[in-house]
Amino acid sequence: MAAYGLYTHIASNKLRSMLLLAGLFLLIYVLVYAGALLAEVAVNSNRSVNDYLMLAARDLVRAFPYATGTAALWIVIAYFFHQNMIDAVTGGGAVTRKQQPRLYNLLENLCVSRGIPMPKLKIVESDARNAFASGLNQRQYAVTVTTGLLKALDDQEIEAVLGHELTHIRNGDVQLMVTAMIIAGVVGFFGELFFRMFTNLSWNSTGGGSSSRRSSSSSDSNSKGGGGAIVVVIIAVVLILLAWLLSQVVKLALSRSREFLADAGSVELTKNPDAMISALRKIENRGELQGATSAVMELCIDNPREGFADLFATHPSMDSRVQALVKYAGGRDPGRLALPSDTEGQPGDGQPDQPENPGQLPPPAPSGPWSDGPVRAARGPWGRRN
Repeated sequence: MAAYGLYTHIASNKLRSMLLLAGLFLLIYVLVYAGALLAEVAVNSNRSVNDYLMLAARDLVRAFPYATGTAALWIVIAYFFHQNMIDAVTGGGAVTRKQQPRLYNLLENLCVSRGIPMPKLKIVESDARNAFASGLNQRQYAVTVTTGLLKALDDQEIEAVLGHELTHIRNGDVQLMVTAMIIAGVVGFFGELFFRMFTNLSWNSTGGGSSSRRSSSSSDSNSKGGGGAIVVVIIAVVLILLAWLLSQVVKLALSRSREFLADAGSVELTKNPDAMISALRKIENRGELQGATSAVMELCIDNPREGFADLFATHPSMDSRVQALVKYAGGRDPGRLALPSDTEGQPGDGQPDQPENPGQLPPPAPSGPWSDGPVRAARGPWGRRN
């Protein structure tokens, strides 16, 4: 479903979420069938390929209600406890106004100004500069930021990041991302389970039995169609790999345009494109959360991890996001910030990040299309001037 505007984007996200949940059950059945093939080979390795396929299909029919119940149970558990799982991985903890008055007030002001229900606020103790939103319904929504982000960004930049995450919640991006995370998790779990079963099966088949017994089994196998077990094991492995690959392709359903829309939504909330650009530049290449799974990183405002040939990348490049804000919101790009400053000192410690090309900074300009200063002649759709 193509999304040409905000409301079609939200509707598209809802449709994709339902399709992804339906796809989860299909992948579970594929994994169960592959497991049944391996189980039949373990029970008797002297059947033909057709016999194995028919027996595995019979096993799938018998296991169908159990597989369906398991997938449904996983969805229910993930629905109610996914935030606990994320917090366990990241070490995030809820904070109050008393504990974080600066951050709490910034988020509350944004919510009050636009009539947005206040999500929970969480902090992760990490030097990484990142933030993400999570939750599947109004009671679960949460915005999580790292302590590294709080130290590195000023109030306007933090406000821009919070506006970005609030936009993800408003647009329904969070539900889609969490749904994809659930699917990747369950398929990865069962895939690993069956691969362990396959490894043990291979070890047992090569480690035990006499040569005479193997030769007699070989003759029986040849008389019954021979080599069927090997072919079936290969089919099972291919099915498991296919299910895993499809679970990764699910990431492609997370349209990269959602990040552009969230950046735009932040500018619409804060009226400050320069703050959003500056925040992105300070976060760039500094958002790696140690110990976080790839699924959690895909929730973040910046995911520095890239897939094979950028095929599975869930975020557009930071440069493209900044250039979109420059083009359509009239913001200014200070350029990439030098990475060595991360080890030499944090911005809050008296050594702020410096642009890579300090001598090539653009001249002073208005902060954005909503400022009181002179307006640029050419603007994008957020502030077009004829």
